[in-house]
Amino acid sequence: MSDAARSNGDCQVRTAGGQLCRLGFGGAKGEIMAASPGGAPDPAAQPRPSLRLRLYRALDPAARSRGLSKLNVFIVLMIVASVVTALLETEALVEHGREALFRNLELAFASGFALEYAARFWTAADNERLGRGWRARWRWVVSPPAIIDALAIVPVLLLSGLAPSYTLRLLRLVRILRLAKLGRFSRAWSLMSEAIRSRRYELLLTLFAALFVMLVSATLLYFVEGPLQPEKFGSIPRALWWSVVTLTTIGYGDVYPESPLGRVLAAVTAFMGVGLIAAPAGILAGAFSEAIHRQRDKEENTETG
Repeated sequence: MSDAARSNGDCQVRTAGGQLCRLGFGGAKGEIMAASPGGAPDPAAQPRPSLRLRLYRALDPAARSRGLSKLNVFIVLMIVASVVTALLETEALVEHGREALFRNLELAFASGFALEYAARFWTAADNERLGRGWRARWRWVVSPPAIIDALAIVPVLLLSGLAPSYTLRLLRLVRILRLAKLGRFSRAWSLMSEAIRSRRYELLLTLFAALFVMLVSATLLYFVEGPLQPEKFGSIPRALWWSVVTLTTIGYGDVYPESPLGRVLAAVTAFMGVGLIAAPAGILAGAFSEAIHRQRDKEENTETG
């Protein structure tokens, strides 16, 4: 065996036909990689992945290049069915006389989600982003998707007789958030998170500017309109409600200035509100577009490389 093969952890073995094949031990997670005499991988000699690794690849869309597995599609259908069931259960005309049916459906969905939770917990050790062994499993347990899973399972299985029904229905609807972790939804949410992180300082600046304008406008309307409408502008906290409604361009119409100076100040506040609302939208749109372009460039480089 040559020194180069030794340094890479490779060795050569002779097959039954008298040909030399190279075995590599440098693959991911210590997998043995077999190669033909010409150096190309030999698919027939590749070891079959373990059950846990195959289940991990079927559960986690990030473990595949693109698309959803059949198991992912089944989970999506189960999530949608459980949400539709929870929505229909809130209608008294539909639920009346079918209480046992809805109860059994909820138990069936919760059991399926519990199996999914257990499978994801077991296969978390194969997620290289989380590490290895029990440390990877613990990191997965405290991750937001796992917490959402637990919130949707535990109340139905353990607290059905203790918690109010509307609380259970609310927790069941949390399951819809799992859609964001499947296939393209996961990529879109990750790109949005990346866009927010890259522009967090600009967004904080616009937030502080909005708070400043809100406080200043509420203070001015307190001095101008307070003596005329004490029940609406008699204090700065009372005037803050008008300021929030005006800056966000909602305009309920329940509180408005009556004096000429107060209306001028209200008009200025409304114009400033339009700009303050548009600023973060433009910042996020530009950052999201940049994140999409970076993702596409990364995929093209991966395919060509």
